[in-house]
Amino acid sequence: MSIICGVPLLECVYCLACARWAWKRCLHTAGHDSETWGLATAEEFEPVPRLCRYILAVYEEDLRHPLFEPPGGYEINPDWLILRKTYENTQGRAPPYILYLDHDHADIVLAIRGLNLAKESDYQVLLDNKLGKKKFDGGYVHNGLLKAAGWVLEAECDILKELVEKHPNYTLTFAGHSLGSGVAAMLALVVVRHHDKLGNIDRRRIRCYAIAPARCMSLNLAVRYADVINSVDDFLPRTATPLEDIFKSVFWYGWTLSPISITVMFKADRLLEDTCIPEEKMLRDPRRLYAPGRLYHIVERKPFRLGRFPPVVRTAVPVDGRFEHIVLSCNATSDHAIIWIEREARRAMDLMLEKDRIMEIPAKQRMERQETLAREHSEEHKAALQRAVTLLVPHAYLPSRYGTFDEHEDGDNSHKSTGESSVGSSGKSKTKVSWNELIERLFEKDESGLMLLKESHRDD
Repeated sequence: MSIICGVPLLECVYCLACARWAWKRCLHTAGHDSETWGLATAEEFEPVPRLCRYILAVYEEDLRHPLFEPPGGYEINPDWLILRKTYENTQGRAPPYILYLDHDHADIVLAIRGLNLAKESDYQVLLDNKLGKKKFDGGYVHNGLLKAAGWVLEAECDILKELVEKHPNYTLTFAGHSLGSGVAAMLALVVVRHHDKLGNIDRRRIRCYAIAPARCMSLNLAVRYADVINSVDDFLPRTATPLEDIFKSVFWYGWTLSPISITVMFKADRLLEDTCIPEEKMLRDPRRLYAPGRLYHIVERKPFRLGRFPPVVRTAVPVDGRFEHIVLSCNATSDHAIIWIEREARRAMDLMLEKDRIMEIPAKQRMERQETLAREHSEEHKAALQRAVTLLVPHAYLPSRYGTFDEHEDGDNSHKSTGESSVGSSGKSKTKVSWNELIERLFEKDESGLMLLKESHRDD
């Protein structure tokens, strides 16, 4: 047709389609993903810059004589440092970390450092994963990060339990950067799931702050644990392929690449596959991993403008559109550095506090705002869970009316919850299956779906 008309119509359409793809995919700015989110308050964002400094302190050999102290110091009292583990102590099973008893903020903090490019053991943890390799609590998680978290918990279980019982009013916070953020997120999952290991600690006392997190858990878990885990965004959770594929490709193509190339030069087949797959289909893939929990986005750049602007922090618990767009930037790798994230988080925090001082908010009103904030976060979390169920995200379900989640069977244990099975008067077990699972199986033409549907009607 193009030859007959004398105009290359098909070629023009193809070029326009490619140009549209390049505009939407490659020139997508970071602020677009969070432009509909709400603004974070100083009360909820306060731990972020402080925990960034604690993570930076892991890099120091002697906190009494620091060598890489940031402006303002680490704000750590060396006498309150409980322990410090190095690579020699962990034997490469987990990144180095410190355990700090923060009496000023009534907090027990376990801070984990990020990826060490010179340590082979860190890459072994990072690359120990395949799609759908490890199932946990009704979803999928990164196998290597979960094993590292299990090692840390096994090593420090006794001392953590002692501190939690000795200070019943203190919170237990896991914090990490990059690789350490994935380990911290896995620690939060394991402790919440097996709270009996730490003296039946209440879920509300457990927190996690994942700085520049890796994709480490499936979408249903990322939303379900949004009341416990908080993530601060950079380019890493935006990559459409698993983290291990990125670093494999970095080594494959060599170290002569520019920062932009390092960000996007991962396997071309995976990039093309993730680009062409609709988001609806990606949401239905239970094995796909996402950044964990509630997301905080520090916006400091604007499209087609040079330099940085006063940072603004936005937050939400998104389900669809959860940082699925790659953002090309010559600052991508430098923005991933914990020292730069700490600097921008501190700037954002100072701006929030300055705004509060200008408004002269009374102390009573501050307390009321904190209660309102907690209530809004709870409602937003429930709305995200409802959204996940509406979008038919695999294994997503709503909490019970008592405000707790039903425990589901996973590959790590063989116990069943009361929500999954009940014993009738005849002594036979009756299987209860959610309608979402029935619909999913029926649409997949699974014959077991029909059997479950019949059993469900028979039990009712």
